[in-house]
Amino acid sequence: MKGDVSANNRNFINVPAADETPWSTEPQPRIPMGELPDGRMRINLGPSHPATHGILENHLILDGETIEEVDIHIGYVHRCFEKLGEHYGYNQFLVCTDRMNYVSTPLNNIGWILAVESMMGISAPPKALVVRMIISELTRIIDHIICLGILGVDLGAFASFLYMFHKREEVYEILDRLTGARINNTFCRVGGLDKDIYPEFVADVKKFLKTFPKVLNETDVLLTKSRIFYERTKGVGKISSEKALSYGFSGPNLRATGVDYDVRVSSPYMYYDQVDFDVPVGDDGGVYDRHLVRMEEMRQSLRIIAQLVDNIPEGSHHAEIPHAFLPPKQKVYTSMEDLIYHFKIIMHGINVPVGEHYFSTEASNGELGFTIVARGQKSPYRVHVRRPCFWYYQAFPELIKGGMIADAVANLSSLNIIAGELDC
Repeated sequence: MKGDVSANNRNFINVPAADETPWSTEPQPRIPMGELPDGRMRINLGPSHPATHGILENHLILDGETIEEVDIHIGYVHRCFEKLGEHYGYNQFLVCTDRMNYVSTPLNNIGWILAVESMMGISAPPKALVVRMIISELTRIIDHIICLGILGVDLGAFASFLYMFHKREEVYEILDRLTGARINNTFCRVGGLDKDIYPEFVADVKKFLKTFPKVLNETDVLLTKSRIFYERTKGVGKISSEKALSYGFSGPNLRATGVDYDVRVSSPYMYYDQVDFDVPVGDDGGVYDRHLVRMEEMRQSLRIIAQLVDNIPEGSHHAEIPHAFLPPKQKVYTSMEDLIYHFKIIMHGINVPVGEHYFSTEASNGELGFTIVARGQKSPYRVHVRRPCFWYYQAFPELIKGGMIADAVANLSSLNIIAGELDC
């Protein structure tokens, strides 16, 4: 029963009974770090980053350098994005999806917009869909570049980080020219794109397609084929496909275990069922296999983009749905009909049918899903995000327990935990 504080659930929600001492306002003592009475050591392992205060707080008990016990805490970066989604309009919520996985924001935008469009029973025009796919794969590449580059840095291989990061900047230049922003792009809208592609878009994408394979091959020489890197990562953090599925793994981390599952293939959206690409899979699910899967996924993304960039359809970048897509400002100033549509969208929002809907896409980190409950109002009644990182992090203790502390660092990097997505 709602509001029930019986003895059965009082321990769960920590509500004191009438005869118990109320909650204390004094700060609770924390178990100190350092040497324990039995000679073991208790430490706090977490990324050394100014933005990670309290995030990924991993309390480890070590016997020498061997991890014997693990206690993880998700942290306090929670920004109430799901609750904000219940107060923002359907297009306004894009500013929140931008800041979930801030390494690959367009993939979050596209996932949310496709969920809304699916619920409304509409589709963006072919030009918008093809551009969305190109940007999706470019974004997947830069997300993998960051994951693998930082994995190399965490293991002492700084050169590979620099080799790929200058290509990441080229993609950011394309996104900047296309959307007007480098990172928080917010360039999708219900029914299409915020604006059309710029004249040199195709040429810029083709230039990247031509130059990036060489950098990938150089990275293979520097990192993948390095004996030191191989011995530091091969067999580390192994997980079976059955265990990965039970934890809720998806994306590259699941495919590294040998499971051939990709949302783009199993539940195609946009035009993914009309392009040729392979889904790379690994073997033991360990750090090295996760690295190999992401390296090959970048090559497959290049393959997808190459099939699309010369075949961007002509036409509008948005559907003719005046009840959902804001008309151009010039028309608002000169046409009464467009002024009315503009007013109704701003004041009353987009008319999403009453119901409950779930839609998922293959983001760079795995299956990104949005559940929307609509009640015919300007904002959703309920929003829930299936963020891939959340499921990986809960498996972290099992992946590192019994291993060396140096292996814990490699495991955390290869899982590609993004704090903004982990606790959104």
